[in-house]
Amino acid sequence: MYLVTMVGNSLILLLISLDSRLRTPVYYFLSVLSLVDLCYGNSVGPQMLVHFLSAPKRIPFYSCVLQLWASLALGGSEFFLLGAMAYDRYVAVCVPLHYTAIMHGRLCLTLSASCLVAGFSNSLMETILTFQLPLCHNVINHFACETLAVLRLACVDVSFNKVMVAFSGFLVILLPCSLVLFSYARIVTAILHIRSAQGRRKAFGTCASHLTVVCMCFGATIFTYLGPRSASSVDKEKMVALFYAVVAPMLNPLIYSLRNKDVMAALQKLLVK
Repeated sequence: MYLVTMVGNSLILLLISLDSRLRTPVYYFLSVLSLVDLCYGNSVGPQMLVHFLSAPKRIPFYSCVLQLWASLALGGSEFFLLGAMAYDRYVAVCVPLHYTAIMHGRLCLTLSASCLVAGFSNSLMETILTFQLPLCHNVINHFACETLAVLRLACVDVSFNKVMVAFSGFLVILLPCSLVLFSYARIVTAILHIRSAQGRRKAFGTCASHLTVVCMCFGATIFTYLGPRSASSVDKEKMVALFYAVVAPMLNPLIYSLRNKDVMAALQKLLVK
C-alpha cells in the first residue's frame, strides 16, 4: 500500500508536468494534493514499516515531535485544499464562461499557498501546546505520534489542550467542510437547471471524483475527532487514522485518474513514448 501511494501520486505529478493538456486549474490543485499525499505517506508509512519488522517498537522523542507536526500540517493542508478544489468546481459548473478569467494562475497559486500556510501554522500551534506538557509515560497506544494519543501520556490536566484540539478541528475540518457544502449546494442548483440529461451527467461527472475524496476524508476525520466518545473509541481512532494516513493517500490518485479521460490519455501517451 505504501508503494502504491508513492508510485500513484508520483505518476500524477509526472503526467501533469509533462502533458500540456493537464495544465489547467483543476489539475494544478490535483498536483498540489498529490504532493501533499506523497509527503503525508512518508511522514507515517516508513516508521510503521520499521515497527512491523522490529520487536522493540521505538521512536525517538524529537522524531515523534516531527512526525506529529508533519502529519497535522499535511492533513490540515489537505482539508483546506479540498475546500479550494470545491470552489474551483463551483466556478467551472456555475460560471463556465468566466472560468479561465476567474481561476487565473495567480489566484490558484494564492489559494494553494494559503492552504499550506494555514495547515502548517495550525500544526505548529497544536504541536507546541501538546509537547509542552509533562509526560508521565512513554508508551503510546497508537501506530504513530497522534495528538490525542500523546495527550493521554500527560501527568497534568489536559482540558485546555482538548479545547484547543476542538478549536483546531473547527478551523481545519468544519470551515473547509462548510465551503464544500456551500459550493456543492450551488453546483446542485446549477445542475438541476440544465435541461438535457446528457448535460447534467457531464456537469456532475466533473465533480464526481472530488466529491468521492471529500466524503472519504471529511467523513473519516469527523468520525474520529468530533464523534461521541466510548470505551472502544481508542481502537476506533486508530482504525480511522490508519485509513486516513495510509488508505486515503493511496486511493486519491486512483479515484482521480481511473474516471478521468484526460489523465488516462496522458498516461497512454507516456506509455507509447
